[in-house]
Amino acid sequence: MNENDIGKEVVDAAIIVHRELGPGLLETVYEVVLLDELRKRGLRAEHQVPAAIECRGIRFNEGFRADIVVEEKVIIELKSVERVTNAHKKQLLTYLKLTGMRLGYLLNFGEAMMKQGMTRTVTGIHEDRHLGDLGVSAREDLRSMQRGRQSARPAPDASSAITPARPATP
Repeated sequence: MNENDIGKEVVDAAIIVHRELGPGLLETVYEVVLLDELRKRGLRAEHQVPAAIECRGIRFNEGFRADIVVEEKVIIELKSVERVTNAHKKQLLTYLKLTGMRLGYLLNFGEAMMKQGMTRTVTGIHEDRHLGDLGVSAREDLRSMQRGRQSARPAPDASSAITPARPATP
């Protein structure tokens, strides 16, 4: 399953969860229910996935925690706020760059309608040279923690884009 196929499932699952629960609850509630919905769809999804980073020779075993990672290809960052800010969008973009993943969703369950609370972020940037002096790929750490072994893969070099997510049409 590629990133776009996973993305369609994420969008559909988020809409279902939002319709069921409504806006305004704690992020953790949406996280657990969305995780359950994604798994019921046969997707391998993990939550609160730690990613290590290294900067200036200093290793941070937990540089950040991704709210949900689906099939080791898509990051989902959850919010339950009145309004998403540029800082929230930049946070997801940084997570994508650090992990080398190319697709992420910022899902704000605080909106009245879920389709208004979705931001789809796409990037192909992964190389450490794009991240200043960050020396360790968080993606490698993420994969090695999940699989129990080291893996390395060259990543494509492309520009990034942030666009509103669109629900899949039936």
